[in-house]
Amino acid sequence: ILYGTGDEKIKVTYEHSYGDGTYLTSFEGIINNLERRYKETTSDWVRMDLESYMSNNTCPECKGARLKKEVLAVTVGGKNIDETTHLTIEKANEFFNCLKLSEKQTVISHQVFKEIKDRLGFLTNVGLDYLTLSRSAGSLSGGEAQRIRLATQIGSSLVGVLYVLDEPSIGLHQKDNAKLLSALKKLRDLGNTLIVVEHDEDTMYAADYIVDIGPGAGINGGKIMAQGDVNDIKRCTASETGLYLSGKKKIEVPEERRKGNGDYLTVIGARENNLKNLTVQIPLGLFICVTGVSGSGKSSLVNEIMYKSLANKLNGAKKKPGAHDDIEGFDKLNKVINIDQSPIGRTPRSNPATYTGLFGEIRSLFASTNEAKMRGYLPGRFSFNVRGGRCEACDGDGILKIEMHFLPDVYVPCEVCKGKRYNRETLEVHYKGKNIDNVLNMTVDEGAEFFENVPRIYRKLKTLQEVGLGYIRIGQPSTTLSGGEAQRVKLATELSKHSAGKTIYILDEPTTGLHTAD
Repeated sequence: ILYGTGDEKIKVTYEHSYGDGTYLTSFEGIINNLERRYKETTSDWVRMDLESYMSNNTCPECKGARLKKEVLAVTVGGKNIDETTHLTIEKANEFFNCLKLSEKQTVISHQVFKEIKDRLGFLTNVGLDYLTLSRSAGSLSGGEAQRIRLATQIGSSLVGVLYVLDEPSIGLHQKDNAKLLSALKKLRDLGNTLIVVEHDEDTMYAADYIVDIGPGAGINGGKIMAQGDVNDIKRCTASETGLYLSGKKKIEVPEERRKGNGDYLTVIGARENNLKNLTVQIPLGLFICVTGVSGSGKSSLVNEIMYKSLANKLNGAKKKPGAHDDIEGFDKLNKVINIDQSPIGRTPRSNPATYTGLFGEIRSLFASTNEAKMRGYLPGRFSFNVRGGRCEACDGDGILKIEMHFLPDVYVPCEVCKGKRYNRETLEVHYKGKNIDNVLNMTVDEGAEFFENVPRIYRKLKTLQEVGLGYIRIGQPSTTLSGGEAQRVKLATELSKHSAGKTIYILDEPTTGLHTAD
């Protein structure tokens, strides 16, 4: 069944309305079928679906070293290349500083040694000394990848360059923030200009000049509130940033803490990555924060062990959890929800309305109007994903892609629907004076006011407002949302559902990209 019958033919009997019979054929086998489809498909979604049946195993021949025995036989200071790259940057620094070479070897390797030590120094200066040299790039957080690029730039020693950094402090503990800021100052002192988009207070205090944009988000923003040094920003009473920096506004510490329900979730013998055989007790019914310096093992414990184990036990998933002995207390929960920062959709057709289920409710509402009933329109008529109501010139995209040879593709608004995605007949149906295009172009705040008397729509919009997304448009393409915005759309989707109170929510750095006011 798993690997097929090969050349051997098997007898298949079939029954059909036209008659029945038998024939001989070979059977491909489930695993062979999955492998073939995985290699042949061009769809990311199909590939992702098939990957749920696969797991990565260490090669039994090289034990994960990826090199031949002959290559691994070559050593420097008693370590081969695989053992050296498995050292953390901190340990690699110690190893190369303590390495004893003969006079001849020192002369030969002088330049190479200098380069190795310099590069390890750059990585240490941006707070990445906990990473191993062999760490796969795909497992790095956004902040870590950005700091590696930053270390590369410091190493190039270029002068007169304008560097633009987007929230380099993402995922950094305050201890590592100081290292990052000293690295940025080093780039500046070489004779470069740095523009940093940032919400972090330490970065604002370290900056020579600040430009504060506001006053609100989305359509409520777009104005310069204040500019100058940190004291100039503090003096501006119209600036939200200034009010928080000066201490006139602050996030209040709760006077009383919640007691919890008395039950616990216990992880026993956690050993994934750098975890030292931990046993951790998590009280249930509370808001729990797992913190620590960058690379201390927070994600290994929560995402790799807790989430994957609970997803297997509660949601029937087939994930491979990180190394641990057992998890106790999961019977007190009925489901686990992981709200991460991955995009909510890969195409412009996906938007907050489609992800939260709001779009279905809005389409049903339009289909229930007298105008729609007279014309015989069903909810499907108001979808831009299917034929009928959408503009066929652009297939409901609202934009057309012009392929430019040797240049990036150019997107232009559709000339027929003028970017509205729907045909003329569909846009003639109105609810309270607005057509479906008008509704999708409303902000969440405007939509909440407009649909105040439609509870099933209002509840979802109200939750989006409560997570600080009142400024985004209901039909805004998901590809234009930041990681933090996508995560808050997911959070709002879950919070708008009726919960039984036995759900465990896991969020990885939900404040990423958020201003203190948010």
